[in-house]
Amino acid sequence: MSLAEIKDAVETLSPRELAELASFIRERENAAWDRQIDADFAEDGRLRPLLEEVRENIRTGRLEEPP
Repeated sequence: MSLAEIKDAVETLSPRELAELASFIRERENAAWDRQIDADFAEDGRLRPLLEEVRENIRTGRLEEPP
C-alpha cells in the first residue's frame, strides 16, 4: 500500500477511527523515543558519559540530587 493510498483511506475514517489511529501513531512514536533514550544512556550509549558526569557532580556535592 502506498502513502497516497493510506492518505486516501484516512480521509474515509470516522472521527472515532481517526482518533484511534492518531493514538496508535503516538504510541508507536513514544515507544521509538523510549528505545532511543534507553540506547543513548546504556552502558555504551552516546550520552552515558554525560550521565556519569552528572552522577559525579551529585556525589561530590556540586549538584543536588533531583527529587
